[in-house]
Amino acid sequence: MSADARRHVVVVGAGPAGLAAASAALRAGARVTLLDAAERPGGQYHRTPPEEFAAAHPERLHRGWRTFDRVRRHVLTHPRCAWWPESAVWALERPDPGEERPPRVHVVRGPADGAGRRRHVLDPDALVLAPGAHDRVLPFPGWDLPGVYTAGAAQALAKGERLVVGDQVVIAGSGPFLLPVAESLLEAGSRVVEVLEANPAGTVLRGWGRRPWELASYTGKLAELAEYAALLARHRVPYRCGRAVVEARGDGRVEEVVTARLRPDWSVVPGSERTVPVDAVCVSHGFTPQLELPVAAGCALRRPDPASPAEAFVEVDGDQRTTSPGVYAAGEITGIAGAPAARTEGLIAGWAAGGGAPDAPELVPLRRRRDRDRAFAERLAAAHPVGAAWHGWLRPDTVVCRCEGTAYGALRRAAGEPAGSSARAVKLTTRAGLGPCQARVCGPTVARLLAAGGTPEAAAAEGLPSATPHHRPLAQPVRLGELARRPHTEQEREH
Repeated sequence: MSADARRHVVVVGAGPAGLAAASAALRAGARVTLLDAAERPGGQYHRTPPEEFAAAHPERLHRGWRTFDRVRRHVLTHPRCAWWPESAVWALERPDPGEERPPRVHVVRGPADGAGRRRHVLDPDALVLAPGAHDRVLPFPGWDLPGVYTAGAAQALAKGERLVVGDQVVIAGSGPFLLPVAESLLEAGSRVVEVLEANPAGTVLRGWGRRPWELASYTGKLAELAEYAALLARHRVPYRCGRAVVEARGDGRVEEVVTARLRPDWSVVPGSERTVPVDAVCVSHGFTPQLELPVAAGCALRRPDPASPAEAFVEVDGDQRTTSPGVYAAGEITGIAGAPAARTEGLIAGWAAGGGAPDAPELVPLRRRRDRDRAFAERLAAAHPVGAAWHGWLRPDTVVCRCEGTAYGALRRAAGEPAGSSARAVKLTTRAGLGPCQARVCGPTVARLLAAGGTPEAAAAEGLPSATPHHRPLAQPVRLGELARRPHTEQEREH
């Protein structure tokens, strides 16, 4: 069979899940186009310094480097793989009703700030979506000051550019991601003052301690946790549970933060506040999956917690197949479980998308590992939930939508107006969610805040804005001039 006649798989995202999917699809005999918005593969987890840095030992910045490097070389040097860096999918065009094929993929190639980007159209036989997730940050007074970073951004600067966000840094929020961020900043030369986990120790221990006999299958993760604990001890960095940053202060940039002890519902314990001098603070309260492309492809979503309808993931079957014909999903968009889980899902999705035999023996341990990783994701969510009373940190002038500068007080006033019970009325009145990010960042926060006066179900029934992702015809910014140019089609074979 000629290369052109082979099954063509397009993989969107070159992080752990996307790289694994491309590798498996190639092993299944398919032709692969792997694209990512970044210059190099690896995603956030394996972000590497620019080639101009000529890093002698990039493996020192990463866990699992050897496996990543082996897969990267296999994929990028394979004769049936086309690697498209600096490429963004700006639209997915669904087929006509009744057509059993994946969507047409519209791509712009070139630097995001460049003027010479070229538009391409791909018609794949199968599409694997692995766009990953981004930090979820709950607002607090002063979080819009310079010097307040998402934990992911701080880690990206440390790992990818060898830049530190500050000399005296507090890392705060919830979840195990705070630990690798501390590791990256310490390795890059920052002094980490303390790491703050918002959930009390009892909540964390109950979540991780459920069905303790299952922990025996997570020996690798337990060893990794021990390494992080030893690192923090070596650098004398305290790790405090049940405490959070509830305010940032400074003249023109952050100069100090106010931390406070929290109850299990994340309400502040009066009198527990203390001030810590810093020049940077890194915050993360978990992750939000990037669902724009799955929604555009028509994939059904699942909501694992009925009490939190704002949290959604892509619904997949045992082969990582979505409800949209020819579309597969892998990684954080199906559930937040970490890089190893994303790789496993990517291998299963890529093999199925590439036309591999569904009864291949190597799939048995992969599916078993995938199921174990899903159980780990449930344990992770139980150990590090977002408390319902966090909005008590806010003041009326606290900004909740940074794009439009919408304050918490304005949001609540608009929702309380007689005509403000509709999503459209609140959005038009406050402009929350109408800025450049199109509610990607503030959408879940706004939904939670508007639901704070009652149950999330009641808020949804009243038509208040929710974090349920909606179909955006343009998933990424694209210039009018780029739209006006004739696109390059797959038939032109401009790989």
